Amino acid sequence: MPEPERTLIAAASVLGVARGARGPGWVEVTGEAVTASGHGPCPGEPDLVLADGHLVPGLVDAQLNGAFGTDFADASPADFARIAHELTATGTTSVVPTFITAPVDELVTLLGSYGRVRSTAPGDGARLLPCHVEGPFLSSRRRGAHREHLLVDPTSDLVRALVEASPGDLGYVTLAPERDGAIDAVRQLATAGVAVAVGHSDAGDDVVRAAADAGATLVTHLYNAQRPLHHRDPGVVGAGLADPRLTLGLIVDLHHVEPTAVRLAFAAAGGRVMLVTDAVAALGMPPGTYELGGEALTVADGSPPLRADGTIAGSAVRMDDAVAHTVSCGIDLATAVDAATRVPADALGRPDLGRLSPGTLADLVWLDDGLRCRATWIGGRLVWSDPTRPLDPEQEQA
Repeated sequence: MPEPERTLIAAASVLGVARGARGPGWVEVTGEAVTASGHGPCPGEPDLVLADGHLVPGLVDAQLNGAFGTDFADASPADFARIAHELTATGTTSVVPTFITAPVDELVTLLGSYGRVRSTAPGDGARLLPCHVEGPFLSSRRRGAHREHLLVDPTSDLVRALVEASPGDLGYVTLAPERDGAIDAVRQLATAGVAVAVGHSDAGDDVVRAAADAGATLVTHLYNAQRPLHHRDPGVVGAGLADPRLTLGLIVDLHHVEPTAVRLAFAAAGGRVMLVTDAVAALGMPPGTYELGGEALTVADGSPPLRADGTIAGSAVRMDDAVAHTVSCGIDLATAVDAATRVPADALGRPDLGRLSPGTLADLVWLDDGLRCRATWIGGRLVWSDPTRPLDPEQEQA
């Protein structure tokens, strides 16, 4: 059996080798894995030199509803493969597809189909991680873009149907813990190995803490569609910011959350904020009309996706742009990159992703000085590079 190919990459700026560290450095890739990395001079003649920009771990998007014209609820296996490949141009190397509120029997069908997609997915696109079901166990008062008539309480039978639909392909469920039976549902899901996020919830902070006691570990899109922070009623936001057991999803598209609130989240919950896009089919597409969960939404220049009643319905932001927006809000680059790589990877139970330390999968992204993706590697293979700024053809590529 031939020895796996070894590639040594030197870069003017490397992040993800050690938490919070940044500076000139290098990464050694052997086969599909990172075998060595560090800051400082390259320990040998590099095969590839990245003289500007930043070499970072592959970006991990823990909440994506669709992209490039297709809602995941309507996606064929070919659509999933196409979207996964096109996401590599945004620096996304791992993704959690999200299915929003629908009747549970429809969600069961979607989960079964998604399991078959994962088992046959080609290897040149973003990794398809176990999916996220957002609803139907949500608060009517905080439903956002979810259809109210489909919202239900999480009975044991309904939860069991989701868990058993496609074992191993359901990563987490978002629910409102104040609904009847919800705390028991959190325990049921956690016992089955499915993570639980608090979201679309009008719960008080005591109920959120009870959900965390029962096994909840996430908050879905902090600030949005949840009981806000008040000094005498901390709500979901206050509980999320204060409870170290909870990882907080945050949409930084400069529409969902104001910059001061972005800074507050990172200041209060440093190391627990994960950037998510919550993007819909409009991602990567021109202004127009698209679908989310069977209902139309409209995207105009300079505006987020909107339902007909004006409700924001997801975003159209790219993961690399989410990192750039976070930096523009006053967060340092190392922290912003960590929030798009290590934090979501750990929250999803994937310590082999989201960092450039030995033994992790060699998913790498070269961001230019403006923090736009310039090249992407998955499992040590170059899967995308900017055609307008190609890598030096005289240099060996990973």
